[in-house]
Amino acid sequence: MLDQVLKIFDIVPDYDLNIMTRNQNLFDVSASALQKLEPVLKKEKPDLVLVQGDTTTSFIAGLAAYYLKTKIGHVEAGLRTSDRYNPFPEEMNRRLTDSLADYYFAPTAGARENLLREGVDEAKIYVTGNTVIDALLMIVEKQRDERIQCELAQEFQGRHGISLDNHRIILVTGHRRESFGKEFENICRGLKQIAGHFQDIKIIYPVHLNPNVRRPVRKILNNVRNIHLLEPLDYFSFIWLMNRSYLILTDSGGIQEEAPSLGKPVLVMRKTTERPEGIEAGTAILTGTDSENIFTSVKGLLQNESLYNRMATTANPYGDGKASLRIIDILVKQLLH
Repeated sequence: MLDQVLKIFDIVPDYDLNIMTRNQNLFDVSASALQKLEPVLKKEKPDLVLVQGDTTTSFIAGLAAYYLKTKIGHVEAGLRTSDRYNPFPEEMNRRLTDSLADYYFAPTAGARENLLREGVDEAKIYVTGNTVIDALLMIVEKQRDERIQCELAQEFQGRHGISLDNHRIILVTGHRRESFGKEFENICRGLKQIAGHFQDIKIIYPVHLNPNVRRPVRKILNNVRNIHLLEPLDYFSFIWLMNRSYLILTDSGGIQEEAPSLGKPVLVMRKTTERPEGIEAGTAILTGTDSENIFTSVKGLLQNESLYNRMATTANPYGDGKASLRIIDILVKQLLH
């Protein structure tokens, strides 16, 4: 799933730890990443290890660097829900990573305040915006070309047999570990209710590869006329589809940040979010995983044009596309100081 993203940005890794195995759990990922990072870091002897986000591999990379007394920079530092099990394990991954870091690249002023409350030295915190917006805007710029737009539309219709013309598109993503089981089934029932009530919309759902996601999705949403279940899309195609959508339902952190840059309202199908800025600004609504709440929130946006327009035109609080340049500038000055 990562390879196609690397290809888009012309990134060729020097090392592939190859830790992905079938049915692995958090213990497997953590142990494998830690053991395989050790020889790489010992060979390369980096001045600094830069980790991004709140994945288990990000935390483990920070831990490996700490064991070797190497400085650590954390991109996307300071995000919090204050619930250690929501999202799981990401909330503790980012807290533990921040406890190890030497440089904190906070995407927002709110994330900076979280770090200050936890006693982080103010001089080590830099508000940069989020690099996910940089990546998004790079792709959007490439897709401004009408020829590329036509190619993407033709490829999408040819591959999936779905025409997006003359329909409002609801794009759905879902993969959160803490929602596996009953809550994920509730999400699916909410989507089915939406599809049944609004016959003129199309729900496009690229389904995550995790079997804990695929089982309830296939069980509840298969053969619903206006719900289209797809295999995961490559990043380039996914951004295009986001841009073609009317609104987005997701439990993804990154999409909560990306969608406002495209003028798309976001409904967050989670109990909590570490990105409250979107809720406060009005670009996102926190629906939880209750099927009725999801249905009611979507109904409101589909039927209330003024609410939709208000959400769609609110400025993105997560960055301006220049976070990477700021981080580079800070690191160069700090490491050469």
